[in-house]
Amino acid sequence: MKTRGMKRQMVGKIVKDRMDKTVVVRIERMVKHRFYHKYIRRRATYAAHDERNECKIGDKVVITESRPLSKTKRWRVARVLEKAV
Repeated sequence: MKTRGMKRQMVGKIVKDRMDKTVVVRIERMVKHRFYHKYIRRRATYAAHDERNECKIGDKVVITESRPLSKTKRWRVARVLEKAV
């Protein structure tokens, strides 16, 4: 039996939770500028599947890569690291 590769995981914050079983997660990362050598903040947003609708805006979550679940969803919420206050 073949083993599957490790799926990518990222940590981010929930920015939208209006949809049913779907949340939008913003991932921020720091990238060094090629010429100026300053660190620049880059961000990306991903639609992630939240099966139990437990995530709220501001929660810090871990998302993991999965098969395509819809037109835009290719990620699942693996676990909630910390709840928003």
